[in-house]
Amino acid sequence: MTVARVLVVGLDPAKIQGWALEPVQAAMARGQARFDDHGIEADWCLLALDDNPEGAIVEALTRYDYACIVIGGGIRKYEPLLEFFEKTVNLVRQHAPDAAIAFNSSPEDCADAALRWLR
Repeated sequence: MTVARVLVVGLDPAKIQGWALEPVQAAMARGQARFDDHGIEADWCLLALDDNPEGAIVEALTRYDYACIVIGGGIRKYEPLLEFFEKTVNLVRQHAPDAAIAFNSSPEDCADAALRWLR
């Protein structure tokens, strides 16, 4: 039984130069498995910063009615992306006003972040 639908918004590890792709993808797979374990539908909006990320976020936010939006640490923790982080939060507020907003610390704990607000 599906409990809720969650959107995870984060940076696409395949599009970020200098990121070790395989470990990040493995962590994302473990994170998806945690969603599956809790019966939560999870969609991933993975962004390339040089390819209209705001448009990709709006498209993802309006695709389904989400109970929670998890914003990834790659967007939130990297100081040069502060303005983009603010835009992301405000896009969520504008296009998914009824969704809770959660923050993860790694791709593996996305479900934990969402569950803080879905209980």
